[in-house]
Amino acid sequence: MKKILLVLSLIAGVSAQVQAREAVVPYQYGMTLDIAQVVNITPPADICGVVPVEMTYQDSKGATHILQYSVFGTGCSN
Repeated sequence: MKKILLVLSLIAGVSAQVQAREAVVPYQYGMTLDIAQVVNITPPADICGVVPVEMTYQDSKGATHILQYSVFGTGCSN
């Protein structure tokens, strides 16, 4: 019985870590970021205006994070 409870608690802990890793965090000015490696940056939308993009990165401990920030879209023409 104790082994089953131990296995279930380990599964719950791993599941919580996976969910925390995938949470999108909006950037706030002055945030301290620990970016060891950028994994992916979504391309900006083809809209004339400010649009959100997401950067997936790994920190110095190997944990994966997703940061959302704003950029100017690519849909403007002069």
